[in-house]
Amino acid sequence: MTRIYVLEVPENDGFVKVAVEDPSITVDKVGPYFRLSAAADIVIDRRATGSRHAVWYSALAGLEDSRVVQQDKDALRVTAR
Repeated sequence: MTRIYVLEVPENDGFVKVAVEDPSITVDKVGPYFRLSAAADIVIDRRATGSRHAVWYSALAGLEDSRVVQQDKDALRVTAR
């Protein structure tokens, strides 16, 4: 299971919106964070989020049994360990 955490702040709304629209990703709340979970890789397209680069690179707050395999100007891809 791939799991990532994103802080619940207005700057990350686009990131969470893209995740919610993906049927393969489950989004729930853990304290002040959104937890994004999926059976396979989690892939978020930066352009779809509408995030500026500075916000994009700071959106990821944590990982659970997962690792980042791509985080660049185009996308974030996280896979299970």
